[in-house]
Amino acid sequence: MATAWGDFRLGRFPDDPGERLRAWDAADAYLLRWLAAEGGDIRRGLIVGDRWGALTTALARFGVTQITDSFLAREATRANLARNGADAGAPRLLTTRDTPPERVDTLLVRVPKSLALLEDQLCRLAPAVGPGTTVVGAGMVKEIHTSTLALFERVLGPTRTSLAEQKARLIFCTPDPGIAPRPSPWPHGYRLPDGIGAASGRTVVNHAGVFCAERLDVGTRFLLGALPRRTGAEHVVDLGCGNGVVGLAAALGNPEARVTFVDESYQAVASAEATYRANLPDTGKAEFVVGDGTAGLPPGSADLVLVNPPFHSHQATTDRVAWRMFTGSRTVLRPGGELWVVGNRHLGHHVRLKRVLGNCDVVAANRKFVVLRAVRR
Repeated sequence: MATAWGDFRLGRFPDDPGERLRAWDAADAYLLRWLAAEGGDIRRGLIVGDRWGALTTALARFGVTQITDSFLAREATRANLARNGADAGAPRLLTTRDTPPERVDTLLVRVPKSLALLEDQLCRLAPAVGPGTTVVGAGMVKEIHTSTLALFERVLGPTRTSLAEQKARLIFCTPDPGIAPRPSPWPHGYRLPDGIGAASGRTVVNHAGVFCAERLDVGTRFLLGALPRRTGAEHVVDLGCGNGVVGLAAALGNPEARVTFVDESYQAVASAEATYRANLPDTGKAEFVVGDGTAGLPPGSADLVLVNPPFHSHQATTDRVAWRMFTGSRTVLRPGGELWVVGNRHLGHHVRLKRVLGNCDVVAANRKFVVLRAVRR
């Protein structure tokens, strides 16, 4: 990535040469060009939602702070800083669960896919933004909507957009001191419907940005209805746990089970823990892990892995996420352990499961979804 501050070699995390996906896009480049044209002097800079650390790496010399909800983005940032010889201690790396800085003079926002996450972030940052703060958002044209601009305007102040360049656009917001900071409306909660097994009627807690934060995902609902009642001490992994409803169902269905909730989103793991505590407050049989899939779990330690794999990585459609979830599950499962997967029928997960585990059974199917079961031999 060529910038006014030099050329940078950037990669995603985990690095996958076969995928050939860039670690920056036109929105990153546009924002950096604009900053350079404005003089390039950044003080008390805060970067929110940096996808793979491209902005943080390019601006590391200014001692910027990064806030991300993604464990993978955070690890990519660390790797990119090291790859380019930057002082790894200069940028301050925070997560969405950390306390934000008390004062921000330059706020750079990569617009997230989730409007709820953007709302939560802007509300939390509003007290740190003053009349002299430079606020610039960046995103691809298809990511910036009227509702995006309205949110900036409602929380911070008057907002306008730039002309589009290479299908990217910038957002310029002028903080209005007359707008009183408001608390974030998140987290939200809702009651699960009946007829979905052990989790029927239970409460789900969702922090901003978590998948299907307003209602139960139809694929997850189909999986919950297909899960069998199990007994005995066992270790269950809710992989890509989101708000934790699948792992909760496993814990409710088998009180002897120990459940590990894993996701690369800090907001998701916080939601899973809140969901679990709201329904099983007195048990100590759960662990909550933010990480890269099963990478941090002991090999051969799980009896059951439950997963509803995504098929997007930001704007890219890819099967690499599902593939890594399946191969990681094979490693973490003990012999005889089971991997249960729900997905759209057209995704062909059964082919990948047979390649990874050598077998695959259809547990349940309808016109849209299929629940698959594979056993670690």
